Amino acid sequence: MECSTEWTMVPRKVFVTGGSGFIGTNLIRLLLDQGYHVKALVRSAADSEHLERLQPGSGTMESVEGDLNDPENWSAMKGCDALFHVAAHYSLWQSDREQLRRSNVLGTRNILAAARRAEVSRVVYTSSVAAIGAGKEGQTLNESHQTPVDQLVGEYKQSKYWAEMEARQAIDAGQDIVIVNPTTPIGPWDRKPTPTGDIILRFLRGNMPFYLDTGLNIIDVDDVCWGHLLALTRGKTGRRYILGHRNMTLKTLLDLLSKHTGIASPSRRIPYWIPLLTARVQEDILAKFGVTPSIAVDGVRMSRQWMHYDSSRAVHELGLPQSDLSAAVERAIGWFKQHGYVQKS
Repeated sequence: MECSTEWTMVPRKVFVTGGSGFIGTNLIRLLLDQGYHVKALVRSAADSEHLERLQPGSGTMESVEGDLNDPENWSAMKGCDALFHVAAHYSLWQSDREQLRRSNVLGTRNILAAARRAEVSRVVYTSSVAAIGAGKEGQTLNESHQTPVDQLVGEYKQSKYWAEMEARQAIDAGQDIVIVNPTTPIGPWDRKPTPTGDIILRFLRGNMPFYLDTGLNIIDVDDVCWGHLLALTRGKTGRRYILGHRNMTLKTLLDLLSKHTGIASPSRRIPYWIPLLTARVQEDILAKFGVTPSIAVDGVRMSRQWMHYDSSRAVHELGLPQSDLSAAVERAIGWFKQHGYVQKS
């Protein structure tokens, strides 16, 4: 179900899952700067340490230890005006299928049920363009596209599809939920890091002699966070909003990194079959003998698809910012260097 209802309430207290992640941390920074009281669900005290070092702005924050599937989450959520459900487990390893289902699918089902029980007025659910699917070279997808779930590459993408279906079922049952589908954000606080952050780090360390011919959509992580906040106040119940900006090739991104660092961008394109064969040997064979694989089969399979998207709906309906990507790349590089990531092996 999709309706034209916009939210008229002025929120003051919000609940955020996934606050220790890349988007979640930056979202909490924005919420605090905008004067919100934030309750952040974290798995342990260690996950909240970096959040407590954030500049509070005019807002306040408290951490709540728990799990997405904790049946008592509703009591911690009681009194909150809105929920930002950002948390998700990201893994491209085929062995993590059950963890992906438990965290992404069941976790979404249970946190939305908790929000209903706590009488939270509105939910912004962070899905992903992974749930929408990918296209062929030269193809740009919008919110109306849906790759059949059995054609989505990998357990992660399929889990995000089924998690979004949990949100849709809740919407059909009357819950006020807006869905946002971020593309590939870049910026500071990429602590794990994300796959794109890992590309940046490998480039900075000089570990990228080749590149794959693939396409992606890049957006400043600050714009993604504004997209969440704008979806809360302006989004239409039941709608998907792609939060993206610029479609580019991986080579274009590497050239942009070269411009900011002076490090030469790789000039040689590697054939697809080489990393795929390497990944299959590592993950399907060597892993059985205790060798930790360095390349995921599903990650290589995804690189063969072009992930170009149209964010017009979010720009026109929400006012999604489209900030300079060079500045986002520069901030990401600076944050990784400042926090000692480049020196790590």
